[in-house]
Amino acid sequence: MKVSEIMTKDVVTVSPDAKVGEIARLMIEKGITGLPVVVGNRVIGIVTETDLVARNAHLHFPTFIQILDARIYLQPPRHFEEELRRILGTTAADVMTQEVITVTPDTEVSDVATLMFEKRVNPVPVVAQDRLMGIVSRSDIIRLLIQQETA
Repeated sequence: MKVSEIMTKDVVTVSPDAKVGEIARLMIEKGITGLPVVVGNRVIGIVTETDLVARNAHLHFPTFIQILDARIYLQPPRHFEEELRRILGTTAADVMTQEVITVTPDTEVSDVATLMFEKRVNPVPVVAQDRLMGIVSRSDIIRLLIQQETA
């Protein structure tokens, strides 16, 4: 079975300048776990529940070793900067995941399920020719399981 058969075609999206409060409200009102961030019809990021929960998580300061006047970081400071950006962010552009994992409408459902499980992503935008066509989430796959059980 193809993703195009189970995906949600009427996708709720936000622009990069959407406020975090507005995004959270949309997610609760619509009962969804993530929103693609789009410019035109092109996906440039995604905001998920995980991205919003991260705003309330503890900030992990970079660990380092001080040797005389030199400071040797044990982790790249870039990780700290990214975490800080998300915690202090006020717009979709600030808190979104920029490296969006996408699938095409012709992707097999089993392949997207594997992707969701292995990469721990949900939902996954469905893109064709750089245009957002739909979105598939864990609940779409679970709904399919229910349909197969009752058939």
